[in-house]
Amino acid sequence: MEELKKSIDEISKSNPYKIVISNRKNKEIDYKKININLKEIKDREFYQIEKFTDKQVFHENIEKEELENHIIEFLKEDFKQLDAWSEDAVFNIKISKKGKVFFGRKNAKKSIMAKQVKTHNKEKEYIIKEGMNVPALIDLGVFTKEGKVVKSKYDKYKQINKFIELIDHEIRKNEYKELTILDFGCGKSYLTFVLYYYFVEIKKINVKMIGLDLKEDVIKKCNEIAKRYNYENLHFELGDINGYKYNNKVDMVITLHACDTATDYALYNAIKWNTKMIFSVPCCQHELNEQMKSENLSILTNYGIIQERIAALMTDSIRANLLESLGYKTNLLEFIDIAHSPKNILIRAVKTNVSKEKKEKSLNEVDNLMKEFNFDQTLYRLLKEDNLI
Repeated sequence: MEELKKSIDEISKSNPYKIVISNRKNKEIDYKKININLKEIKDREFYQIEKFTDKQVFHENIEKEELENHIIEFLKEDFKQLDAWSEDAVFNIKISKKGKVFFGRKNAKKSIMAKQVKTHNKEKEYIIKEGMNVPALIDLGVFTKEGKVVKSKYDKYKQINKFIELIDHEIRKNEYKELTILDFGCGKSYLTFVLYYYFVEIKKINVKMIGLDLKEDVIKKCNEIAKRYNYENLHFELGDINGYKYNNKVDMVITLHACDTATDYALYNAIKWNTKMIFSVPCCQHELNEQMKSENLSILTNYGIIQERIAALMTDSIRANLLESLGYKTNLLEFIDIAHSPKNILIRAVKTNVSKEKKEKSLNEVDNLMKEFNFDQTLYRLLKEDNLI
């Protein structure tokens, strides 16, 4: 055991950026392999442990000071091999059947891999980069006047970039020259301003953006800001998502945290306009929770918190399937880490060629779910009344 501790101590002091523990000697444990990677967030370094089973990966974050104890625990009973990489050396530990420890160390060749992996763990290549002159992020307090990320706003910076990335995933598939974009329920609209910057300054696309909100003071302020930023093709209007009229073509509809059935009216409008791309983050979904009843699956309605969460997930499943049934390739994606907000599902729908079989299957699944739980869902009802489904 002393020889093993000495070897692990040498590895730990080298500040390894990657460790792989493998070759199980205890076949009863669930884990097949364990990876340990050095991570950095907000100038804080720690290790992330990844435990691999046949079908899943379990994650755990530990402080750097805890690394030795965890490695000893893994090798003492369960595994026979360790490989580790630092910037200066490559290490190997093998334990024989009789418990003898074989320790190897060789100098790294100024490891390019080390630099690449460490850089990957420390830095993410964001679309909105530090140093860019994004007025909205300065006003929001995310950037300093010099374009540096304010440390206390780093989570907000990542959240904004995550949303931009989800949109960029679709935009880069085509060489768009111009786009018309409607942002329903825009609120204070900082994200709308950042999006305008992304389209105009980064992608060089000629966009016309309209923000819609119910608060007159918000609309007035946002129009003043757009004028101050010289964002000529961005303006804001007072109006309700339900019943909003727009007679020209719409290429993209965005709706972030539109409350309860407001999301359904936004999706309905987008469908009626034959919108190419839809990005929606629903919020406060009460409609189905208040209706939910089932004889066969009453276990889902016995506990209030379970019913509330299941009803919200079912709401988004219905919306996604309805979009699929009308020719949209639809994904439900994680918008931000659930640790920051439980409202973390984004609906991304893109008009494309969806097979007749897929459309029919999607609609049948909605019908079956609504019948089972006695639902009357707003988007479904609106599409039915218009004979769209």
